[in-house]
Amino acid sequence: METRLKPRKKRLIIALTGATGAIYGIRMLQVLQTLDEWESHLIISSAGLVNLKFELNMRKSDIESLADQVHGINDIAAAVSSGSFKTEGMIIAPCSMKTLAAIAHGFGDNLITRAADVQLKERRKVVLMPRETPLNLAHVRNMVTATEMGAILYPPMPAFYNKSDSVMDMVNEAVGRILEMFGIEANLHQEWTGL
Repeated sequence: METRLKPRKKRLIIALTGATGAIYGIRMLQVLQTLDEWESHLIISSAGLVNLKFELNMRKSDIESLADQVHGINDIAAAVSSGSFKTEGMIIAPCSMKTLAAIAHGFGDNLITRAADVQLKERRKVVLMPRETPLNLAHVRNMVTATEMGAILYPPMPAFYNKSDSVMDMVNEAVGRILEMFGIEANLHQEWTGL
C-alpha cells in the first residue's frame, strides 16, 4: 500500500522590532494568513510590543492571532533557532539599528537575532527593513556587513512614480515587493511597465 505524504507548508519567519513601521510586519502577516500553502512564524521584541501599542493601538494577542506559530523573544530553544527547521527565510519588518548591529556581528542575544543568524548560515533569504534616518557611520557599516553576509536590505522607501495616494498603498507597495522575493504573488502593487 502506497502512502502519500502531505506536502509541508512553506514557512516564513516574520520578526518585529522596536523601530517605527510596525504596519509592515502586520501587513505581511495579514497576507500570509490568506495563503493556505504558507505558515508564518512570528517573533516580536519587547520594544516591538511597545511600538505596536503606540503606532497601531494593538495588543500582543491581536498580532499573535495573525500568525500560525508564535515564538517568545527569549526562547532560544524554539524551532526557528535551528537550521534543521526548514524555512524559506526571514523578514524583519521593521528592523531596528540595534537588531541590525547584532545580526551584522553575529550577536545572537535573543530569538530574532539567533534566527537571523541561522537563516544566514543556512544560506536562506533574510530581508531586513531598517528604519532610521539620518544614518550614522555605524549604521552604514552594519548594513554593508549584513549585505556581505547575504542579507537583503530593504529600507521602506515609497515609490512615488506609482502615484500612491495613501499610506496603505505605500505600505502595500513595499510589502508586495518583499513578498515577491519569496515567490509570493500578493498583487499588492502595480508592476512598472514603462512610459
